[in-house]
Amino acid sequence: MTDTDFRCGFVAIVGRPNVGKSTLMNHLIGQKISITSKKAQTTRHRVNGIHTEPNAQFVFVDTPGFQTFHKGALNATLNQSVKDTLGSVDCVLFVLEAMRLSNADREVMALLPKNTPVILVLNKVDKAKDSLMLSMFIDQVRAEFEFTDAEVVSAKHGQRLGELLDKVRPHLPLSMPLYPEDMITDKSQRFLAAEIVREKLFRYLGEELPYEMNVEVEAFEVDGHMFRIHVAILVDKEGQKPIVIGRGGEKLKKISTEARLDMEQLFDCKVFLEVWVKVKSGWADDVRFLRDFGLN
Repeated sequence: MTDTDFRCGFVAIVGRPNVGKSTLMNHLIGQKISITSKKAQTTRHRVNGIHTEPNAQFVFVDTPGFQTFHKGALNATLNQSVKDTLGSVDCVLFVLEAMRLSNADREVMALLPKNTPVILVLNKVDKAKDSLMLSMFIDQVRAEFEFTDAEVVSAKHGQRLGELLDKVRPHLPLSMPLYPEDMITDKSQRFLAAEIVREKLFRYLGEELPYEMNVEVEAFEVDGHMFRIHVAILVDKEGQKPIVIGRGGEKLKKISTEARLDMEQLFDCKVFLEVWVKVKSGWADDVRFLRDFGLN
């Protein structure tokens, strides 16, 4: 194989919160590496997922949903991450929920680059029953921005993802692969462990979840065929600790158990996981803390 018959490049997945960006990337690469939740703003880090074919390597970049509702240093940092990503990729997937175009979507659309191919991706098409209405909706969206192409998918059910890859592939530059063919992410196991715990917090606390919350892996040790992982859940106020812990520690135990099972599946080994909650006041509005957690 030479660099004349192989394509490799970066593809940003962008959109407002909760349109299914992380679910889309997980299905495109065939493994769960980006956390998902019905709660908006689950993704806080730029996560790269790698899909390699015989003649192409796609490096998908899952970005935080561009946030307009919550203010403060945390979201300013997350939104800047989206802007920075758009300036450094070969192709952009702009993800919309089928049959829904909101002002929040339009705010993200205003950030889309003019000199980079942008493909409109309508997600959740399994919920759009009328094909004529769907076609009219696509025309409506395409009238607002000069998209290179458009595709309809159901990320959750893995529908039409092959067709989407076919539309992305020609926009990747001719290049040798950047990563080994069996590599699915450039993130460390330590990072993935933290993300799994954070996902369980989103899933099991729901609307009770403190917005200013993060997860820090304080120790990650390999002991033969076992990983020993110690994780701290950071909250902003003392009064938020009982929300995470639950009565008699019930919620924290459930979060820890589910996270451990997911880690064992992902890492393919036994995992000893210890999780606790501690207060770190003001972290979400302290740029120093954001830098420490890789968010800045």
